Amino acid sequence: MSTFPSKTAQKSATRHLPREERRETILEGATRAFAQSGFAATSMEEVAAAAGITPLIVYRHFASKEELYRAILERVAERLGRLIEGEPGRARERGGLGIGAQAVLEAARLDPDGFRLLWRHAAREPLFESYASELRKRAVAAIERAVAKRFPDAALPWAAHAVIGYLIESVLVWLEFGDPARDARFVRATNAAMKAGVRAWSEPG
Repeated sequence: MSTFPSKTAQKSATRHLPREERRETILEGATRAFAQSGFAATSMEEVAAAAGITPLIVYRHFASKEELYRAILERVAERLGRLIEGEPGRARERGGLGIGAQAVLEAARLDPDGFRLLWRHAAREPLFESYASELRKRAVAAIERAVAKRFPDAALPWAAHAVIGYLIESVLVWLEFGDPARDARFVRATNAAMKAGVRAWSEPG
């Protein structure tokens, strides 16, 4: 897990930055800080330290801790939402599940702290769980559309939730304990496990 402040944040604190660039630095540092302990247990002083700046500068960009936290979650959810809906020009993974391990892992590798923050913390925080729950609904709907013809109606909702739950948790655990050099092996194994589950539930009886 990342420690803070980062070298980028330390350097940026010593010079004037354009407003948007400074805002991005704050979001990056705050994501690292919040990913360690969640919303309630993280102070704005810790957020400022993670970004390599003072709390005063943070408050110039975000009026409150909640506003900052929501900005982070919106950014993470938007990125993952594009993945679920299918980014233009990106081929779907083979297997017909509507969403696969390759795309989710790529998104998690691009922003591991944001991914952890959304699914480990925000998903369990009453004020913010809607970001994760809405994204999960979209993912479940994508899977239901992809496998509907293979499932009896009664089993379809359960199976779609089970697939997305397994996928998210598998990626979270792989971020924690997996070797990035073996990401391709993880993707193959995870997709195979999900497809095996779909096949088992699509069998009659």
